[in-house]
Amino acid sequence: KSVRKYRLLALHLQPQGQLLSSPEKPNQMFQPRSHLMTATSIPHIGIFPSIRVGTSACSRRTTPRPSSHVVTKPAVSCISSMGTSSDIKPEISSRGFNYVRAQSAARLPRGTNSRGVFFVHAGSTQKVCIVNTPSGGHAVLGYYLAKELAEAGHKVTICTACEEGSKKMLKAPFTSWDELRDLGVKTLWGEPSTMASNCKKSDFDIIVDNNGKTLETVQPVIDWAKSIGAKQFLFVSSAGIYKPSVVLPVTEEAAVKESSGHAQVEKYASEVKGLEWSSFRPQYMVGRLNNKDCEEYFFDRIVRGRPIVIPGSGEQIVNIAHAADNAHMIALAVGNKDAYGQIYNCVRDKGVTLNGFVAMCGEAANMTANVVHYDPEKLGVEAKKQFPFRTEYHFFTTPANALKTLNWEPKSTLAKDLVERFAEYKAMTERMYAEMTFEADDAILDTLGWKANE
Repeated sequence: KSVRKYRLLALHLQPQGQLLSSPEKPNQMFQPRSHLMTATSIPHIGIFPSIRVGTSACSRRTTPRPSSHVVTKPAVSCISSMGTSSDIKPEISSRGFNYVRAQSAARLPRGTNSRGVFFVHAGSTQKVCIVNTPSGGHAVLGYYLAKELAEAGHKVTICTACEEGSKKMLKAPFTSWDELRDLGVKTLWGEPSTMASNCKKSDFDIIVDNNGKTLETVQPVIDWAKSIGAKQFLFVSSAGIYKPSVVLPVTEEAAVKESSGHAQVEKYASEVKGLEWSSFRPQYMVGRLNNKDCEEYFFDRIVRGRPIVIPGSGEQIVNIAHAADNAHMIALAVGNKDAYGQIYNCVRDKGVTLNGFVAMCGEAANMTANVVHYDPEKLGVEAKKQFPFRTEYHFFTTPANALKTLNWEPKSTLAKDLVERFAEYKAMTERMYAEMTFEADDAILDTLGWKANE
């Protein structure tokens, strides 16, 4: 009777999809000086086109300067990766009586709360164990995932893959483990190969591996999950698994590097009988407590009046999400039959060019953000050692599957994230006012005959 009651209530609240309309523009990401494009209208953008100087991604071409670099003040260039909506069917979630949700074969209009016309938080409690990496950009995902699951009433254990006394534990997000313990999260340490002894006969419903990059590391965790009767295995993979593609945005069906460790883990997990699995492929992440610099790399230079030195044209498209949004996507798969056997691009629903991201960082700091472009091949520079993002090709994936099967949507925008992150950056006075050297940047600038204080 209760299920029928809430089903009828949902239908009553949603006559002819009225609640699914939104006055908010579906493609808007960052209004000031932005040039927005849908995924179906992305032009071909060369990595080294003729020099462009202007205020948008469609800025006018100018005659190239004799030198091999150009200094610009880039505006934002954002790409929307999803578009239309379709027929909506309200129904009870297959996860049990958690909420009434709206299913769609395509993305709902932006601004719609696709996770429920009417929300009832009354799902069964899951016992979740997160095997967390002790370093790197994925470490913060474990923090946000444990936090969200604990706040939702699940019993959460997080096991960090190192010794408790490791120096790695002196860095974020591990310095905030007390916040998790205050929420009832159990914190453990130990190698993935010894999970049975690490957890001391504990039984779990769901195992999340947010640590391994190779089958050698992850297989013991999968085998342990199977041995204790866990129902579900969630693997945090990487969007770096994809082969470079000229078709954008990259969906979950795109070709992968089959020899990569992440691909081998996904293949092994898919073949284990009796253990439901899902894989999540994140890209770059911003957010508090990140173990790896992302936005800080840009803030460090902007506040000191230095240019951002970018390999290539700066028109390369990337996807940068908040770690909390990524963790929320993973949380939606916990105990969710719709997620069984699925692969998800764990990313934001919009992309941004490197030039655009620099401009957004400048806007967030309310400071001028200048850019110097260079050709790494001509200068003999290994770009990945100088710049934090991939620059050889467009690295732009879309969360199409999560929008469809999880009814996920990001809770924030990149512009908002950067404003919040810069406020937090200013509060870190030991970094904001620290003496810093930028040897890799200076070497490139010197070769180009450009002085950092000009």
